Amino acid sequence: MAVILLGIAVSLVAWNREPVPVPASGAVGATAAPATPRTMQGTDTDGQIQVLADGTPAGGGLVVDAELRKFFDYHLSAVGEKSLDAIRAEVEQALDQRLPSAAAAYAKRLLALYLAFKTALVDLEQRPELAGHGVAALRARLVGMQQLRARYFDEREVQGMFGFDDAYDLDAISRMEISQDKTLSDTQKQQGLAALDAARAPELRDAHDAPMAVVRLEETTARMRQNGASDDEVYRMRAAAFDPQAASRLAELDREEAAWKARIQAYLAERDRLLRANAREPEPVRLAALAALQESQFTPDEQRRLAAYER
Repeated sequence: MAVILLGIAVSLVAWNREPVPVPASGAVGATAAPATPRTMQGTDTDGQIQVLADGTPAGGGLVVDAELRKFFDYHLSAVGEKSLDAIRAEVEQALDQRLPSAAAAYAKRLLALYLAFKTALVDLEQRPELAGHGVAALRARLVGMQQLRARYFDEREVQGMFGFDDAYDLDAISRMEISQDKTLSDTQKQQGLAALDAARAPELRDAHDAPMAVVRLEETTARMRQNGASDDEVYRMRAAAFDPQAASRLAELDREEAAWKARIQAYLAERDRLLRANAREPEPVRLAALAALQESQFTPDEQRRLAAYER
């Protein structure tokens, strides 16, 4: 589910209780270029902000949609590495640089409202009736979140920024309610789920089918490699299924995975040799030698992954 199964306040811990005022929009002065937070290193800015050419509707023609919210969330992912005030200033500066003045002013107003809304979610999450992952709690959490949003955004803004997620979550909850309803027979459950399938909007159907398309693509890739397909043949198959850019990204992931597996194989061979050479040493000595080997070949983050490969 797009929002509620992850928990409303998971991403809000670092700024819990920090006041977020909602002042009138205003330009933010230029600031020195900040260091890129670790969570953003090697990433592209998410969210494609759009402005209508004729400057309509109100707000300088700013398109209020999920892409604008993704732009906000991308920058807010640095919470914990930067202060909320610093992040807000950087987002506002970016909006000033990207948008005409009227659209930037409207976007900054929406940003302030969005920050206030997310802060209020922390209090919403504390309500006892929203605890747990049962279907009733999930539906209550969605309804509570929708009611809270209505205090900050008008109907057009809500539909633009959150409409798809709401529809996705409501569809998922409805399916859980049918699947878990003990008063329904298997046939009745299948009929209920089929009715939800038929009522799905095309964009929801695409979002549901997309993960399976990736799974099927990689199953095809595995079969092709087993049959001796070259990297170029795999690339052309992926490019036809998605696009050349996606095929290139998948090829890069393949290279990274192959390099990682080669490092693991080399480590395991050296590990076995080391353990044989120190077989008669006390356990603390063997463990110290193994730790030194791991530290010499892997970063701390990589070392945490080694347990899955230990024999």
